[in-house]
Amino acid sequence: MNKRRIGVLTSGGDASGMNAAIRTIVRTAIHYGMEPYGIFRGYHGLVHNEIEPLNSRSVSGIIQRGGTILKSARSEEFMTPEGRKKAVENLKKHGIDALVVIGGDGSFRGGLELQKLGCDVIGVPATIDNDIACTDYSIGFDTAVNTVTDAINKIRDTASSHDRVYVVEVMGRHSGYIALYSGLASGADAILVPEVPFNLDKVCNQIIDANKKGKTHSIIVAAEGVGVDPENNTKIESHSMYIGNYIQQKTGYETRITILGHIQRGGAPTVRDRCLASRLAYHAVELIYQGESGKMIGEVDKVIKSWDLEYALAQKKQFNLEYYHLSNILSSI
Repeated sequence: MNKRRIGVLTSGGDASGMNAAIRTIVRTAIHYGMEPYGIFRGYHGLVHNEIEPLNSRSVSGIIQRGGTILKSARSEEFMTPEGRKKAVENLKKHGIDALVVIGGDGSFRGGLELQKLGCDVIGVPATIDNDIACTDYSIGFDTAVNTVTDAINKIRDTASSHDRVYVVEVMGRHSGYIALYSGLASGADAILVPEVPFNLDKVCNQIIDANKKGKTHSIIVAAEGVGVDPENNTKIESHSMYIGNYIQQKTGYETRITILGHIQRGGAPTVRDRCLASRLAYHAVELIYQGESGKMIGEVDKVIKSWDLEYALAQKKQFNLEYYHLSNILSSI
């Protein structure tokens, strides 16, 4: 095939493992005789022509680093037809006819718009929320879950020392995957997620019953997207604070709230995330080399597969109810 120029950008929230994906895209492109270009600050950089050629040395020593060397930024301008037109013009200016988008749902939607304007696009899923359909895991999820699990382990030490209840808020505005996996792995006493309705009074009664049986501390893991006011069944903005105060009032037990925040995004990627990123990125470039476009790469049952990007975006990630029910069975309360 003719030599092609491949652009790569990272968009949306950063996720550990993005650098491993960038490294693989650059070196695989070179392996296939193609020219890789880096687009800095996501779609913002694409609109404002922040585009530079990359080589093998450009991506040396980055596989172990969290974040993204290409950086990420929001772009209101790209959301407009005029902004997308400028983005395509900049790609043409550099002779880039294929683009690998590393990111989540919103990033893929941006890529789909570019696909409609004539640019070949391949999506690589990277988000700590793990809320992308057509892949079992997205880049960054495993690292985030390990970070959260480690934090909960430390919090449990304090909870047991002071006979307290701790509500630990983790990221996941619309997805409870971080809460589910970290809660199960750390032996949380209750896991609250947006996908499954819950009753705070039931949680409080379980804490009281466990206390009567000799358990003096409890860990409640709550995704940031949960929280319903039982008085009027409406969403509460500061849900973790509400949940913690509600538990303390109903049980009488000293309760503390810990919001882990952006610590969940950073850190050196795990082996799983480095390997997943490398495999997904390799197959993304391979698809471009084969002349494919408008696809998303995913891992299903440990096998790398490609899906039509528009189809993948139309699907809803199915929550792992098996893990959720298992966590309830294993819970000590």
